[in-house]
Amino acid sequence: MRRSFKFLLRPTAKQSAALTQCLEDHRQLYNAALEHRRTSYGKAGVTIRYGDQSAELKEIRKEDPDGQGRWSAGSQQQTLRRLDKAFAAFFRRAKARQKAGYPRFKGRGWFDTVQWPAVKNGARWDSRPHDPVTRLYLLGIGHVRVHQHRRVSGTVKTISVKREGARWFVVLSCDDVPAEPLPATGAVAGIDMGVASLATTSDGEHIDNRRRLAASADRLAAAQRDLARRKRGSKRRREAVARVAALHAKVRRQRLDSAHKAALALVRAYGVIVHEDLRITNMTRAASGTIEFPGRNVAQKAGLNRSILDAGWGVFLTILSHKAESAGRELVAVDPRNTSRTCSRCGHCAKENRVTQAAFRCAACGHAAHADVNAAKNILRAGLALRDAAQAA
Repeated sequence: MRRSFKFLLRPTAKQSAALTQCLEDHRQLYNAALEHRRTSYGKAGVTIRYGDQSAELKEIRKEDPDGQGRWSAGSQQQTLRRLDKAFAAFFRRAKARQKAGYPRFKGRGWFDTVQWPAVKNGARWDSRPHDPVTRLYLLGIGHVRVHQHRRVSGTVKTISVKREGARWFVVLSCDDVPAEPLPATGAVAGIDMGVASLATTSDGEHIDNRRRLAASADRLAAAQRDLARRKRGSKRRREAVARVAALHAKVRRQRLDSAHKAALALVRAYGVIVHEDLRITNMTRAASGTIEFPGRNVAQKAGLNRSILDAGWGVFLTILSHKAESAGRELVAVDPRNTSRTCSRCGHCAKENRVTQAAFRCAACGHAAHADVNAAKNILRAGLALRDAAQAA
C-alpha cells in the first residue's frame, strides 16, 4: 500500500533562504510554462505538451546557470508534470460539462510545494545514515535537519518540500508500506457524524467535537482586523498575513490531531465500522441564492456550514479509511437518507420521530433514545445488510 510520512524540517537561516528561492524559481518555471502553452495555442493553434517542455529544460538550465540551473532537473520536471496534470484535469472537467477551471498563474503566496524523485535526482532521504540526527539532502540547499518523530517504512518514491507559513515540512510518498493488522475484536459499530459530537457510535459512545476554529475565533478576528488596517505591500502587512496564517495552521494541526486520535480509537475497538456516505460539498453549499430567487435562513445555514467544516468530517473519514486499511479492518459506507428519522426498533420512518436535535421518540411504537445513537444503529443495520449482500453475490 502507498502511504505518506510528513516531518518538520529545521533548516538554518541560510538553508531557509535557499528553500525560499527554490520555491520562487519553480513558481517562475510553472508560470513560464503556462504562458508558453497559452501563447502557442492562442497565436499558432499549436498544442504544447509535457514532453515538449521537458525537452527544453536542458537549454533553459544552460542559459540560466545561476537561476534555474542551480536546481535539480528532476524537480523541475515534476513542476512541469504538475502543470500537465492541471491541464488534463481542465480538459476532463470540460468534457464532462462541469465547471472547467482553466489553469491559472501562481502568485507568490500560491506556490508552496516542490517535489523531487527520490532516486538519484537531487534529493536523498536520510542523507547521512551515521549521523544521530536525520537529514534530508537537497541539491543547491544542502543537508537539512529533519525532526523525525516516527519510523519510515516502505520504499521512498518522491520527496516533497512544503512551506506552511513560517514552517517547512518534508512529505515522503512511500510504496510497498506493509500493513499493520490489529488483533480481531469481532465487534461492529455504526457511526453517525454530527456537530454537537463529532461522531456517535451505535454503542452509545459520543466522540467529542473540540470545535477548534470556534475556540480560536476571537484571536483570528483580532488578527484579521489588524491585517485589514495594513497598507498593501508593506512589511507590517506581511507580518500580519503571517500571523493569520499561523493561527489557521494551528487550527488545522489541532483538527488533524483530534481526527487521528478518534479514528485510531475506533479502529482499535471495532472490526467492522459503518459510516454515512456523506456529500460534504453539497451539504455545505451556500444558501444565499440569487437576486431573483434569494435563499431562506441564510444566516442559520452559514452558521451550520461553518460548524460542519469546523468539525472536519471529511478529514476524519479520510483518516479513518487509511487507518482501517492498514489495520485490516472493514469500512462500509451507506446512504444516509432517513437514518435520523427511522426508528431503530420498529422501522417506522417519519419526520415527527425527531422531536429535537438530541431527542428521538417513535410516533408508532413510542421508542425513545438519543437521536444520534438511534441513527447510528440504523446506519449499522444498513451497513451489515449491504455487507452480507456483497458477500452472497
